[in-house]
Amino acid sequence: MKEILREIGMIARALDSISNIEFKECNLTKGQYLYIVRICENPGIIQEKLAEMIKVDRTTAARAIKNLEMNGFIEKKGDEHNKKIKKLFPTDKGRRVYPFIKRENDHSNSVALAGFSEKEVESISHLLQRVRKNIELDWEFVKKGNRRDY
Repeated sequence: MKEILREIGMIARALDSISNIEFKECNLTKGQYLYIVRICENPGIIQEKLAEMIKVDRTTAARAIKNLEMNGFIEKKGDEHNKKIKKLFPTDKGRRVYPFIKRENDHSNSVALAGFSEKEVESISHLLQRVRKNIELDWEFVKKGNRRDY
């Protein structure tokens, strides 16, 4: 069997490293750009849903969200019906940095898919979505404290 997950991991780490270097000038640290993008694209999202979307544990999400809030990129607002629920919104600062992050993402996509036909890009996208859905099943299972059988 081909080492597909190694390839996916190398691609993900390389792109993450590039992003972390390029977003330093925006005062964003390790992976925080992911949170800003998701919050800008889903204003009012709750922390738990955001963590699930990014595929991180709640503690990691809470730490990143706290830092983004302290640095003025996002803000928490109470839900008008349930005061326990805190919704996340981008601030003006967060909305200003979003287009830069989006341009970097679009550029990285272009670089990664250079030389591929439209049909090949569609195929890669479809296949990777299937891989993600397979992995999500295990992710949910393990996240709930279970252990996988190897």
